[in-house]
Amino acid sequence: MPKRSEEMLVDLWMSLLLLWITCVPCVSMTPIIGQSKSTQTGGSAVVASGLGEGQRLLSRAKRGWVWNQMFVLEEFSGPDPILVGRLHTDLDVGSKNIKYVLAGEGAGTIFAINELTGDIHAMKRLDREEKAEYTLTAQVVNADTDEPLEPPSEFIIKVQDINDNPPQFIEGPYRASVPEMSSVGTPVTRVTATDADDPVYGNSAKLVYSILEGQPYFSIDPNSATIKVALHGMDREMREEYLVVIQAKDMGGHMGGLSGTTTVTVTLTDINDNPPKFSKSLYEFVIPEDLPIGKMGGKVKANDRDVGDNSKSTYSIVEGDEQGMFEIVTDSQTQEGILRLKRPLDYESKRAFTLKVEATNIRSEPSSGGPFKDTATVKIVVEDSDEPPVFSKPVYQLEVNENAPINTVIGTVNARDPDSSGSQVRYFIDRHTDLERQFNINVDDGKITLAKPLDRETDMWHNITVTATEVRNHSQISRAIVAIRVMDINDNAPEFATEYEAFLCENGRPGQVIQTVSAVDKDDPIQGHYFDYRLVPEMLNNPNFTIKNNQDNSISVLAKHDTFRRQKQEMYFLPIIVTDNGNPPMSSTNTLTIRVCGCSKDGIVQSCNVEAYVLPIGLSMGALIAILACIILLLVVLFVTLRRHKNEPLIIKDDEDVRENIIRYDDEGGGEEDTEAFDIATLQNPDGINGYLPRKDIKPDLQFMPRAGQHSGPNGVDVDEFINVRLHEADNDPTAPPYDSIQIYGYEGRGSIAGSLSSLETASSDSDQNYDYLREWGPRFRRLGELYSVGESDRET
Repeated sequence: MPKRSEEMLVDLWMSLLLLWITCVPCVSMTPIIGQSKSTQTGGSAVVASGLGEGQRLLSRAKRGWVWNQMFVLEEFSGPDPILVGRLHTDLDVGSKNIKYVLAGEGAGTIFAINELTGDIHAMKRLDREEKAEYTLTAQVVNADTDEPLEPPSEFIIKVQDINDNPPQFIEGPYRASVPEMSSVGTPVTRVTATDADDPVYGNSAKLVYSILEGQPYFSIDPNSATIKVALHGMDREMREEYLVVIQAKDMGGHMGGLSGTTTVTVTLTDINDNPPKFSKSLYEFVIPEDLPIGKMGGKVKANDRDVGDNSKSTYSIVEGDEQGMFEIVTDSQTQEGILRLKRPLDYESKRAFTLKVEATNIRSEPSSGGPFKDTATVKIVVEDSDEPPVFSKPVYQLEVNENAPINTVIGTVNARDPDSSGSQVRYFIDRHTDLERQFNINVDDGKITLAKPLDRETDMWHNITVTATEVRNHSQISRAIVAIRVMDINDNAPEFATEYEAFLCENGRPGQVIQTVSAVDKDDPIQGHYFDYRLVPEMLNNPNFTIKNNQDNSISVLAKHDTFRRQKQEMYFLPIIVTDNGNPPMSSTNTLTIRVCGCSKDGIVQSCNVEAYVLPIGLSMGALIAILACIILLLVVLFVTLRRHKNEPLIIKDDEDVRENIIRYDDEGGGEEDTEAFDIATLQNPDGINGYLPRKDIKPDLQFMPRAGQHSGPNGVDVDEFINVRLHEADNDPTAPPYDSIQIYGYEGRGSIAGSLSSLETASSDSDQNYDYLREWGPRFRRLGELYSVGESDRET
């Protein structure tokens, strides 16, 4: 439509709107007046603004009229206040002095009343979306005294809505997604617009939706605002994102309605609708034949236009690898197929491989008919490399008899150069595995020989490493393990399993088993051990003992009679020959020692030595020990008593310092006047001490004769000189020990019947003692004898 025509249409609509605003109050109030009903004489009435002031009412207004509502248009912006309505009372006859009073919401600010005529005007522009109605109170009062002439009446002024608010999308803009290749009519999302206008009055809030942009891909339901797919075969790989503009228009979508728009970004999500595709149909790789197992030999990749899990593929070898030489795995990061070696390559046997590799999608869509696959050809060329020699076997197991002579050939190892040139090979033994150099090898033919005799009983197996080296390239070395087993020969004679010592009771019965004897052999024959026991020829007819085969490689030694007595013979020796079943058989003679012992009635051994007969019959071992303890106690008491009656003093070693015989007195002298504590006459008469009193706390080696000291006058007392003389004599006395001398405690006095109890002067030591007699006291003293025997062996060591 031309622009001029649009302006004319707008002017026409504005004219109609103004006419409608002017006519609505009259139309609105007319039914109220017409429907009014008189209930009492006198009262007020509401008169519409459309009535002229000179127009006369046809009926008298009564007090009980229903006039509780008035209406005013929102957003009216004329030059003068808009007349809402008129209040009138039958008291207003023109002669009375009355006035109209308005109170309530907006009275005086938004709404004003003419006190004389009762006309109510809206003074401000109203917005229904802010407040839809106002409650006010009208009353007629005396103009002079403001005395109410009638009770107040309440009424409501409603704001009538006009279409002044456009639709709004509160939650926009929107984002939505739909799978690619969706069928037409598939719902994508739903949008919602709101309109602040009155949804009840007119069509101001009735919305209709449409698409301004986004066709022909999408459509929208005009009432529910649901966006749907409108085009078939929308491919994400071609276009992934679409921008759709949605419009919401009120007034039911008619001309003159207000509108609002929003955007919806629609993203096509991926489905697995594209197969993997190799970038090349033929891949070629060159791999050296010495490539280690598990290492990569090449990479292939199949591209997929899909994304995420739909683009992931697995690789496999479907043809050309019948020998299982290769494998292909998928790199999870790059989605490449990694070709790896599973078995060693051999250029001389096969120089090229042709493989068919297949890539397959992991996921599949039921609607797409998957899974999708693609194949490619991989050609592998093996490159020749200088390889080390190859042994015929990785592990050799050889056998050799023990005690075989030196230079005996044990076996041969064989290695060859796998290269086409065929270099000669040299053999060596890794001496780190043969530290004792018990074996040799021929460098040319690989024969292993014996360098030292072997003993199976020392080492049954010998593991050595043999190396093979190319003559032309010494860096090419290979190794093989050679396990040499030493075979057993019968070179050890059997012997008793332990050192047996049997005990025979005097009261034993004939045929009683004295001891069970078994033998061991260091050899290990294949058929197992079998031992033959027999007495030496000179003991075959002995009257005392015999042997019995137990059929389990052991024998029992039996007594022939019950007349064994310790007084007659205390110990017997029985030589036994043990022979094995080897080839040739080996034998040894072992002697069994049998002791004759005294036993209880129950056959328990009590004593095995002859000296036990001197003990009184009927005394137990505990009683004998008690008697011995009493004797020792009496000797100790006697010894102490004799020492107390000796005339010579004893030097007793005490914890105190006994380096000098110092006698301490706890009493102190009373001074010069005290003549009782000390005899001063001794100091007054130094000559009163005649003769020499020898020391009794030591054993003097020489006799010391006292010297004549200087004498003072007969009546003079020179104490200082006397003390100095005695000090000089003490310092020069050779028999008196000095303060720092070593005291000797080896002297124990004279006349003691007990003799010396000290071991300081003993000429013998514990090592000179012989405790073999403890073994002769029987089994109860055997453990004590073993303990002392162990001590002797430790000292010898």
